[in-house]
Amino acid sequence: MPERKSIIITGCSSGIGAFCARALKQEGWRVFATVRNPVHLAALEADGIEALLMDYTDPKSISAMVAEVVRRTGGTIDALFNNGAYGQPGAVEDLTTDVLRLQFETNVFGWHELTRQVIPYMRAQGFGRIVQCSSILGLVPFRYRGAYNASKHAIEGLSVTLRMELDGSGIFVSLIEPGPIESRFTANALAAVQAHIDVENSAHAEEYKRQLARLDGSGPVNKHKLGPDAVHEVLRHALTAPRPKPHYIVTKPAKKGVLAKRLLPADLLYRLLRRMD
Repeated sequence: MPERKSIIITGCSSGIGAFCARALKQEGWRVFATVRNPVHLAALEADGIEALLMDYTDPKSISAMVAEVVRRTGGTIDALFNNGAYGQPGAVEDLTTDVLRLQFETNVFGWHELTRQVIPYMRAQGFGRIVQCSSILGLVPFRYRGAYNASKHAIEGLSVTLRMELDGSGIFVSLIEPGPIESRFTANALAAVQAHIDVENSAHAEEYKRQLARLDGSGPVNKHKLGPDAVHEVLRHALTAPRPKPHYIVTKPAKKGVLAKRLLPADLLYRLLRRMD
């Protein structure tokens, strides 16, 4: 492996992506951090990070970014951390198919396209790490998160299958499944509700008001929320361990959710989850 390992990290304008890009840079990685908005390039570049534009919904931008990384490294890509995503809240019956499709374009299809494009370089060099920032909602469902639940369940299925198919190639695939993490995720989710859900005319209008209060910060604070450093800690293991784990569960609520799914009858589990969201 080259002395200075290279990694592509997506969704680096804030939150998990921004923190991990800077932390890995300090640990000696050559970090290629992607953002959608040009205004976020300067802050990353000021910290010595090679920042590039990429939009998961634009296949041409994915190809251009990969080509630029390969040009700069001389043909190698050691690791990929798919992280950029957003959550579209809303009751399943209130989600138009177009809104659901948009969720998948960003959270699933874009990830798949980027992953497919880096694998040939990893195969050629005989090693590589692909880490997917999934979610506990890829393992257990919550109400009013149907689009996001579905996108993360899709990533789980694709990723564990890919890990099995790459066995013996030197390329490992891992999933990080966080619970609540400090980020702009809830602010972006609030904007997604306002843009795509007809709250006032929904059968779930009263519940939306409670959910919106949580998203805009006027509701109760989640005391179990951790900082992005919690994700970086397991990401480091996934990138450097001789045989990284398939799954990394982050935060106490996420670990409790996985345990409950393993131990409880399905109907009881879903009734308990209904009271927790």
